[in-house]
Amino acid sequence: MAAKVETVPLPYSPAQMTTQLGPGWEETLRSALEWMTLGRALDARMQGLQRQGRVGFYGAATGQEAVAVGAGLATRPEDWILPGLREQLVALVRGHSLVDYAHHLFADNLDPGRGRNMPCHPTASEVHYVSMSSVIGTQISHAVGVAYGIRLQHKLGVAVAFFGDGATSANDFHAGLNLGAVWKLPVVFCCVNNQWAISLPVEKQTAAPSLATKSAAYGIAGRQVDGTDVVAVLHALGASLETARSGQGPSFLEFLVYRMTPHSSSDDPTRYQPKGWADRAAAHDPVERLAAWMTSAGLLTPEAREEMRGRADEKVRAAVAVAEAAPPPTPPSLTEDVYAREGSSGAG
Repeated sequence: MAAKVETVPLPYSPAQMTTQLGPGWEETLRSALEWMTLGRALDARMQGLQRQGRVGFYGAATGQEAVAVGAGLATRPEDWILPGLREQLVALVRGHSLVDYAHHLFADNLDPGRGRNMPCHPTASEVHYVSMSSVIGTQISHAVGVAYGIRLQHKLGVAVAFFGDGATSANDFHAGLNLGAVWKLPVVFCCVNNQWAISLPVEKQTAAPSLATKSAAYGIAGRQVDGTDVVAVLHALGASLETARSGQGPSFLEFLVYRMTPHSSSDDPTRYQPKGWADRAAAHDPVERLAAWMTSAGLLTPEAREEMRGRADEKVRAAVAVAEAAPPPTPPSLTEDVYAREGSSGAG
């Protein structure tokens, strides 16, 4: 039997929670844990279904839930999300239907994208969540364009771009940060550094002491944040959003996390990750770190924790059942929603 991994505790007292999150922090933490637990249940269920051949592909966000949930809770409805591969929870926390997301994963006829996108690339325009591209880093430039549009329309929203450590080696990283800084746009650049660009470790990508230090070359503030600590995520992201919203320009946040699963359902990390990586990652499990702190603070009982897991599993299974019962897209749908109808204001 494997030895039990001791979770790294969150470094806060209740008084410090008030300082970090403000009044009502208890409810904020309960909501965060509920959403993070749902994300964990979703990953477990979908990875199992992919192995059974019931969905074609899946990229789990296990170990990165604190960043996505923190972003969902910290942003406002008028903000825009430009995701990478593992930010589906941002859309769900902001109000995208779990059933609609399940339709997307099964690429059925009720999928908002009608099966045109790879799984984990949902379209959720109703919550300002832009469908991602599998091309590495393009969302960084797209976020700058969205932020420029926000300014032209004199709106208060902020564009929030998410990308992995691998995208910091892409051309769009330079173009996006440079233009965002020069034009002082309302954009927050969020690098979710899970320390592996598929199989390439971050230390083989850059000689910089941290990815956050790269922001200095563009004249914007950069900060490395413990991305397995939802409190730190909420605090740092809230401050950056306020900076952007108040007209002070962009900032760059590097969220350090630990990838706890393969890069995707097509990957075998045992071929390249060092021995002991899984135990190190498990010790920084963001879900268990938060649950352990709440338990120690008297905010969570073992019984309530099990009920939370049960609710999450039930929600995921119910959404999957609805999606699996839906028919596949019809062949004529290939040419639907492609061209605007004459005289209409949108796609038809």
